[in-house]
Amino acid sequence: MKTEVKPVPFAARPKTFRPQTGVENIGKIADGLAAALSDTYALIMKTHACHWNIVGPLFFSAHTLTEEHYKEMFAAADVIAERIRALGRLAPASPVSASAADALKPDASAREMIEALIADHEALARLMHDLVEAAAEGGDPVTEDLATARSAFHEKAAWMLRAMIAD
Repeated sequence: MKTEVKPVPFAARPKTFRPQTGVENIGKIADGLAAALSDTYALIMKTHACHWNIVGPLFFSAHTLTEEHYKEMFAAADVIAERIRALGRLAPASPVSASAADALKPDASAREMIEALIADHEALARLMHDLVEAAAEGGDPVTEDLATARSAFHEKAAWMLRAMIAD
């Protein structure tokens, strides 16, 4: 006897909602988180490109450090997306497209690759600083803490990369 399996109804797109946690300016905070998520994925891609393509005397140390960085950022992306959902908004799910300006040059030296990563980590740290302020203004200590932790990671990553290429 064959049992018929009926499909379970599944909402392909979850709905937004307004959490009743006292957080104000949810749209501004969620938009900041969405920008951070997008920029994080773009930096993951760039970090992977550096990890795969770097050559020269810095190869091993850069290869090892960039692997640590992209793994940490990948885990962080999930935390950021989940925070967007906790605020009642939909986490962006469109593919990240790195523009020509964001991509590493195919003939970039190890130093140029690392300098590009430093610039992006510093830009993400600044974005997180802005998000800390927006979260504080909106009475959202959870996002404030998340953005503070992400900023600390990006500042440390920039410092470590900068130390790698110091003369």
